[in-house]
Amino acid sequence: MTRLYALLVPLVVVLCVVSLTTGPADVGMAESLRALFAGGEGPMTLVMREIRLPRMLLAVMIGGSLGLAGAAMQGYLRNPLAEPGLIGVSGSAALGAVIAIQTGLSAAFALALPLMALAGAFAAVLILLAMAGPRGGSLTLILAGIAISALAAALTSLVLNLSPNPFAANEIVFWMMGSLADRSMVHVWLALPFMALGWVIFGTVGRGLDALTLGEDAAASMGINLVRLQWGVVIATACVVGAGTAVAGAIGFVGLVVPHILRPFTGGRPGALLLASALGGAAMLLASDIAVRVILPGRDLKLGVLTALVGAPFFLHLVWKVRRERA
Repeated sequence: MTRLYALLVPLVVVLCVVSLTTGPADVGMAESLRALFAGGEGPMTLVMREIRLPRMLLAVMIGGSLGLAGAAMQGYLRNPLAEPGLIGVSGSAALGAVIAIQTGLSAAFALALPLMALAGAFAAVLILLAMAGPRGGSLTLILAGIAISALAAALTSLVLNLSPNPFAANEIVFWMMGSLADRSMVHVWLALPFMALGWVIFGTVGRGLDALTLGEDAAASMGINLVRLQWGVVIATACVVGAGTAVAGAIGFVGLVVPHILRPFTGGRPGALLLASALGGAAMLLASDIAVRVILPGRDLKLGVLTALVGAPFFLHLVWKVRRERA
């Protein structure tokens, strides 16, 4: 584990520096960092502090949160194919944002879109609690989450189908692709409290996830409160995924791919995988965000599109691998 952290921490630091110094402005790394830390009246200070710094921070926060939530969901469900969107939070958050765009609230009030997305995420948790019940098992949780995801996707499609404004429909489609472009420190401060709450809750579930690998009966005999563990994972996932979707749109596959890659290096222990996946998720999203600025700088390649292009083939590989193991 020490070697893994010794690799991941410097990797995240290096990618943070590269993210801060990558952009259309033809300015060297030393000058960019000087403008960020020393300040001044020039335009480069404004670019660094109001454009690049929020983008880098959001990449770390959202990537780390998705990796953390993915590891926790896979550990709780004991399924390497589980991912944070399984409980319907991301789809419901996207629905809230779509409604804000379609009704014009996002044009009238700048923070209406992320606030509506957060409202959608927490509405999903309330519906999940009502459907699964406070003592519902993991199977009930999965079925309820699938139902909520399907309903949110159907309502989102309905809004797009009935949209009389082609410009609003176009904005909805582009927002749902996910991006960190044009984000500010306002978005960072909006997402941070919810993510911080989720991080704190995730910090308390490691022992329970480790015990759960022995089975629910064994975990209960070790003093683990399974109901508290389940809803701790659900609420923490809702906090981090809902906040991330609210400020950046839908970004998929990070929570699926990263924990699976790092699991062999943690001895298969879900508790140990949490921090490693947080670092790995931050590294993956930082690298992806750098890539969208380098590959097609003039075409606004969306971050969610790139992560899907990388993650979908990996997901198919996982399915094929599981099939071969069970054959």
